[in-house]
Amino acid sequence: MIGFEKRMKQDMAVLVLRDAQGITELLREALDAAPAAERPGLERALALVAEAGAVSDAELRARWVRQRLAAAGHEGPVDSVAAIKALRRAEPGLSLLQATTYAREAAAA
Repeated sequence: MIGFEKRMKQDMAVLVLRDAQGITELLREALDAAPAAERPGLERALALVAEAGAVSDAELRARWVRQRLAAAGHEGPVDSVAAIKALRRAEPGLSLLQATTYAREAAAA
């Protein structure tokens, strides 16, 4: 059981959280009660939330990796050894396997 808990902790280093459905519901309620002048803005907001909600978890993790690497000053391929080292320095909680997996995923995205 302890080994399983350790593996789960390693697998969950980068957890993608989404609340697009909740935001969509709130925007729809606001749209239903909105005066005509506010409707175009709320309709655009609904479209943006739908667009954001359609992005895959892999793409979100790839975006996260690229942001961390940019903040660390890394330039070059995101799946290089230097990138993996920079990612692990930026996020010390990542194991080598996690950093490598995320870097490869970012390169493929």
